[in-house]
Amino acid sequence: MRPQRDLYILAASLVFWGMGEGLFFIFQPLYIQEFGADPVLIGTILGITAAIMTLAQVPFGYLSDHYGRRTILWSSWLLGVCATLTMALANTLAIFIVGLLLYALTAAVLGPMNSYIAAARGGWSVGKALTFISASYSVGAAFAPMVGGMIAERTGLRSVYIISTVIFVISTTLIFLIRKQPVEQQEPNTKKFDMLRNNRFVLSLGLIAAITFATYLPQPLTSNFLQNERGLSLSNIGQLGTVMNISNVVFLLLLGHIPVISAFLIGELAIIGFTLLLWLGKGFTWFILAYALLGGYRLSRSIAAAFVRPLVKDSQVGLAFGFVETASTTAIVLAPIVAGFLYDKHPLNVFRVSLGILIAVLVLTLLAMNFRGAVMKRLSTLTRK
Repeated sequence: MRPQRDLYILAASLVFWGMGEGLFFIFQPLYIQEFGADPVLIGTILGITAAIMTLAQVPFGYLSDHYGRRTILWSSWLLGVCATLTMALANTLAIFIVGLLLYALTAAVLGPMNSYIAAARGGWSVGKALTFISASYSVGAAFAPMVGGMIAERTGLRSVYIISTVIFVISTTLIFLIRKQPVEQQEPNTKKFDMLRNNRFVLSLGLIAAITFATYLPQPLTSNFLQNERGLSLSNIGQLGTVMNISNVVFLLLLGHIPVISAFLIGELAIIGFTLLLWLGKGFTWFILAYALLGGYRLSRSIAAAFVRPLVKDSQVGLAFGFVETASTTAIVLAPIVAGFLYDKHPLNVFRVSLGILIAVLVLTLLAMNFRGAVMKRLSTLTRK
C-alpha cells in the first residue's frame, strides 16, 4: 500500500523549505556575530531560541489532536515566511532576534507534522515515512549552504534571507494543497496525559533528550570555530553545509528503515567521528570528512518519534510527538549555552567535553537496547504460556 498523495505534497513543500532554510541556517551564528555578539551571547541567543521551540511543542501537539493537524501546518508555514522577512529587514540585533524567535515558533509544527505523516503513511512504517519526509527536506537543503555562502560573500548575508523568504512563499503555496485529516476521537476512559504515567514512555523521553544533547553539543558554534580558529571563508563553510545535507539524505534514505535503537547507536558513533575530526583535524579535507558524518544527527532526530509511537493511542499521537520534540528541544536549549561557555574558555573545549558526553550516552543507549530486548523476550515467553 503506497502512502497518500498528501505525503508527497508535504515532501515537495519541504524540498523548497529545505532550499530556503539551507541558504541561511549554517550562517546564523556568523550573522549574529556581525551584529557584535560574542560567543557567550551567541550561545545564549541560540539557547533562548531553542527554549521557545521547547515551550511551544506540547501546546501545539495538543491543539493538533483537538483542532486538526493541517491548521497547525498552515499556520507554521505562514509564520515562517513572516519571521524570515523580519530577519531579512533587521538593521539591529534586537529586531533580528525578534525574527529569530518568531522563526523558532515554527518548530512547534514538528509534533503535528509527524502525526500528520503517521496518518498519511499508507503501508509504510512510521520510521520509514518520517525519515522519507526528513530526507525530502535535506534534498532541498543539499546545495543551499554552498549557494548561500557564495551569495553572502558577494552581496552580504542579508540578501540570503531575502532570497529565502521568496523560496518559503513557494513552499507555503504547496502546503496549502494538502488535505484535512479527521480528528481522532479520544477513547473512553482515556485521559490525554495518561501517557505520563507510562514509565516506558517517560524513560524513552529521557533517552531521547540525552541523545539529542550529546549529538548537538559539538555543533552550534562550529561555524564560528571554523572561521575564527581555522580561517575558513564563508564559501568554504557553505560547502561544508552542502556536504552535511548530502550526508543527511544518505543516512536517512539508507538507514530510515532500521530499528530505532540501532539508528540511535549509528547516529551517536557518527557524531563521535565528527567531533574527533573537528578536534584533531587541521585541513579542509578533514572537515569535509567530519561533515559527511553529520547525517547521524539528523537520523537520530528524525526517527525519535517512531520510538514512542507504539506506546500511545491514536488520539494521543499529536500530544505524544509534542512531548518527544519537547524532550529534544530542551536538550537543544542547553547545548548552545554550554557550548558558548566552553568555547569562551577555549574553543577546543567544546569538542573535548562533547566527546566524553557522547561516549557516556553511547553506553546508556546500549543498556537501553539490552533492557528493551529483555522486555520483549519476557513478553514473548508470557504470550507462549
